[in-house]
Amino acid sequence: MTTALRPTKLLAETANSWFEDIEDPLEQALAVLRWAGDTFGDDFAVTSSMADGLLAHLAGRAVPGVRVIFLETGYHFAETLGTRDWIASTLPVTVVNVHPYLTVDEQDVAFGPRLYERDPDRCCAMRKVVPLDRTLSGYTAWGSGVRRDESAERKSTKLVDWDAKREMIKVNPLACWTQDDVDAYIDEHQVPVNPLVDLGYASIGCAPCTRPVAPGEDARAGRWAGRSKTECGIHL
Repeated sequence: MTTALRPTKLLAETANSWFEDIEDPLEQALAVLRWAGDTFGDDFAVTSSMADGLLAHLAGRAVPGVRVIFLETGYHFAETLGTRDWIASTLPVTVVNVHPYLTVDEQDVAFGPRLYERDPDRCCAMRKVVPLDRTLSGYTAWGSGVRRDESAERKSTKLVDWDAKREMIKVNPLACWTQDDVDAYIDEHQVPVNPLVDLGYASIGCAPCTRPVAPGEDARAGRWAGRSKTECGIHL
């Protein structure tokens, strides 16, 4: 069922205040997801990088059949694609694969090979940000797995936020979760996890721009290593 409720910044702020005081991370996450599903119906979807199936698992519990958007950039690790297929076949969700306008080969012809090395912001925009924006234009609200403990840039993440760029409600049901919370839930529910996690990849993106993290580094340190860039642009 689709809702006619119009998304607004006030609605986001009001909803966020409802959930911030829930102390149990699991109850909090499920409450946020159920609210989004009940409020926006088929106009709500979540995204996943397929580092694990945590958000998809929670969303499937709260909103059975919910769409899980996966950005198929053409640069993913084989392990990431395998995790996507595993999640699609085992969880009560509908995985939606979203492709850029250009294939990798077409992009190489138009902009030169290894654009990710020369202009990573432009590469991310074409292969991730623009395709996601195009897809989300068909929805009213969306959810991400962003957590406050992942990096300094994400410490102020709200549970329910106003996505001003897209004029949508954005929910971050895992915002208050710690890595211990994540690990405990995954272990208890046998949630699918990308095999690269066991090899030290704490945050998994496109293969050319992702490396394992060293002990003591934050989870995002392995993304675009050696550059000041820490975000692809989706969550900014």
